[in-house]
Amino acid sequence: MELVKFTDEKKHIKAFCDLPKRLYTSKDNMEDPGTMKNILLGEHPLSKYFTLDKFLIYDGAEAVGRFAVTTYDNDDTAYLGFYECIDSDETARFLFDKAYEYCKNAGKYKRITGPVDASFWIKYRLKINRFDVLPYTGEPYNKEYYLKQFTDNGFTVCEHYTSNEFHSVDETYVNEKFEGRYQAFISQGYTIESPGTEDFDKTIDVVYKMVTELYSDFPIFKDVSIEDFREVFKSYKSIMNMSMTKIAYYKGEAVGFYVSVPDYGNIVYHLNPVNIAKIMKLKNKPERYVMLYMGVDQSHRGLGKAIVYAIIKELMASGLPSIGALARDGKVTQEYVLEEVENVYEYVLLGREIV
Repeated sequence: MELVKFTDEKKHIKAFCDLPKRLYTSKDNMEDPGTMKNILLGEHPLSKYFTLDKFLIYDGAEAVGRFAVTTYDNDDTAYLGFYECIDSDETARFLFDKAYEYCKNAGKYKRITGPVDASFWIKYRLKINRFDVLPYTGEPYNKEYYLKQFTDNGFTVCEHYTSNEFHSVDETYVNEKFEGRYQAFISQGYTIESPGTEDFDKTIDVVYKMVTELYSDFPIFKDVSIEDFREVFKSYKSIMNMSMTKIAYYKGEAVGFYVSVPDYGNIVYHLNPVNIAKIMKLKNKPERYVMLYMGVDQSHRGLGKAIVYAIIKELMASGLPSIGALARDGKVTQEYVLEEVENVYEYVLLGREIV
């Protein structure tokens, strides 16, 4: 086997982008090849924030593994991401040994954390269960054997996350605790409303401000400018059903938000005329919703339940199931409406100390 570190060579970029096509099916390949190519060429809106060193593992002429090491100024952690590998203990050991050696020889990093695909804002975390179902939109997806490859090669779990799958509810559903909280906040002068499509840009700015404040304690969080945040998330305008996005206001100021999208599976990452038609159909008639982001200003404690109830009311009207995606252990959102949970998806972030 051979390790190849590359920059912008076309054959290596193609091999890097093509490997997932061999490992996954057309229904569970969650990588957008256009976005991946932009990241590899340093043309992504967030590329200016990090240094990306790219590697391929070849067995003869065939790529059998890939990874990238992302580093940031003034950060003594190296981030291992874009990890893909064939189901081979020998190949995985070779890959991880080379990655560790590279990070150690740099002489300035204390640990390796992964999987992190360059940025908090792009993708991170390793899926560890529920491989019997197809991935939902926004899910970090990988091969089932990747956890063993990581842990067999010196990595241990340092963070744990869950996504709760909720069954559908109809208009007979009653949750007195959440409804009481909702009514209490409304009576105090709060409003919880869905923005219009024409308000998308304003909504993105609200989400940027609150995410930046509320997610800053996450282990791999990095600040980005509002301009770059808008650029990264502008594609959401074409897939969001705004009725399932809520902004909470108090005295004219945004103090909470909930962002949801219909579950498109993986078709939003593989745009072609057929998939674009499917997206338009699902946007208007979803089969399930994915709750992606939620946040509440910390000076408005308890508002989260009120915002969740506003979302529940929309789900009651539609009768659709949902997934509350990717809550970090210890966050209160992980505990909301547990009695309605049907299944739990699990994810981890792993680390290895450099000694």
